[in-house]
Amino acid sequence: MDSPVYNCFVDRDKMDAAIQDLGPKELSCTELQELKQLARQGYWAQSHALRGKVYQRLIRDIPCRTVTPDASVYSDIVGKIVGKHSSSYLPLPEFVDNTQVPSYCLNARGEGAVRKILLCIANQFPDISFCPALPAVVALLLHYSIDEAECFEKACRILACNDPGRRLIDQSFLAFESSCMTFGDLVNKYCQAAHKLMVAVSEDVLQVYADWQRWLFGELPLCYFARVFDVFLVEGYKVLYRVALAILKFFHKVRAGQPLESDSVKQDIRTFVKDIAKTVSPEKLLEKAFAIRLFSRKEIQLLQMANEKALKQKGITVKQKRQFVHLAVHAENFRSEIVSVREMRDIWSWVPERFALCQPLLLFSSLQHGYSLARFYFQCEGHEPTLLLIKTTQKEVCGAYLSTDWSERNKFGGKLGFFGTGECFVFRLQPEVQRYEWVVIKHPELTKPPPLMAAEPTAPLSHSASSDPADRLSPFLAARHFNLPSKTESMFMAGGSDCLIVGGGGGQALYIDGDLNRGRTSHCDTFNNQPLCSENFLIAAVEAWGFQDPDTQ
Repeated sequence: MDSPVYNCFVDRDKMDAAIQDLGPKELSCTELQELKQLARQGYWAQSHALRGKVYQRLIRDIPCRTVTPDASVYSDIVGKIVGKHSSSYLPLPEFVDNTQVPSYCLNARGEGAVRKILLCIANQFPDISFCPALPAVVALLLHYSIDEAECFEKACRILACNDPGRRLIDQSFLAFESSCMTFGDLVNKYCQAAHKLMVAVSEDVLQVYADWQRWLFGELPLCYFARVFDVFLVEGYKVLYRVALAILKFFHKVRAGQPLESDSVKQDIRTFVKDIAKTVSPEKLLEKAFAIRLFSRKEIQLLQMANEKALKQKGITVKQKRQFVHLAVHAENFRSEIVSVREMRDIWSWVPERFALCQPLLLFSSLQHGYSLARFYFQCEGHEPTLLLIKTTQKEVCGAYLSTDWSERNKFGGKLGFFGTGECFVFRLQPEVQRYEWVVIKHPELTKPPPLMAAEPTAPLSHSASSDPADRLSPFLAARHFNLPSKTESMFMAGGSDCLIVGGGGGQALYIDGDLNRGRTSHCDTFNNQPLCSENFLIAAVEAWGFQDPDTQ
């Protein structure tokens, strides 16, 4: 098929370079691994005709619902839906959420065709309630379609994918919002320098991260977006997270040290992405994206499920105004003997996104409830997760985020046993701020993919089996999902009548005695941490905080 046939919707003056077919003409490979490499390397990126053929093949192979609208359906319905209206003045479906249609070098006919196709999709997919990425997808696919009907069929196959293990495009506000929360979790773990900057300069860091799909589906220049889409069609949704994380890393590198205003950081990132060619090539962007060692697709899916579940529990299933993350810690209501409002807000920026809008709830204070570990457990049981804060007599401040209810300790029959998940982390605030996460986050090579029928690990961890992987508070980091070389990497938290321990293996990140009087800290294998304060310390104050849903106050 000659490439000019693919370009009836394109402004040729803007697309001269893209219309030329400079690359190979055929693609013979069928193996997925080889196809992944070719997509990442841009094998078909220089050949407009070959990219069209590859898209046709990849989209044709997407497993879809039994009844999926095809080109003939479009021919039957487009006249009835569009009527005599001028295509340039057609309204966009509500589910695109006022998203602008990217021009992507389309001519007037192409821009009108996008609107017609979107309206026909809305007619055939009444279950789509929120899909702001779709205009960009349709606009790109028009470049590689011989007519509107073929473009419509390709978009429908992407939307109708029914492979439970293959996520493509968010089609509801719940899915979109949980993706934004998942992206925030990933930024928190894999772009900590950028995350620290975002927290420092933005009034609402969640709103900044909620923009991540717009960076890709709208702001990225066409040649960049097409390269991302090449890989996305082969590898799926995880690619989008990778590229967005890479964008944030490059933004931080360019803008670190420059003044950023809280009311403009969101627009600053959009502008950076729009002008990204001044900073990095498509090849360098993808190279950075695939250098990030994310968790497996399965683990990210489980995190997405946990975030969706948290949103459902809060009743957030349709679009509504988000709260400011900083407002989760109200200055007028917050009272702590250990940390300031600002310090607590910093800690709050580290917790998983699904708890970021919760209010801090003081569960235990040694100054109020006494210096008793038994009372500590009594006050904390029934709350998951919890935040432990310690102030030493030397005015050092440290603590831990603990993912699991302390009542889990009772499952060991009075013996000291470890439980918890890899979302636990330890930190110090004074004299300087430092956070230490589960060692597997920094060194994923410690794990290997478990076999399909893997048995539960025999390490003495309290992980109850569940038929619903989202039932665990933090399933994507539960130790049972990993094959670890030794149990020390999953010693998260333990409690007995005479001591409380966080982290283990070669030492303990935190050890507190039963009188809440003395403690010690050292390097441990679980968090690969430095001592959080003086290695042997006397305790001035201990606090435990829970996470209270604002709607339950």
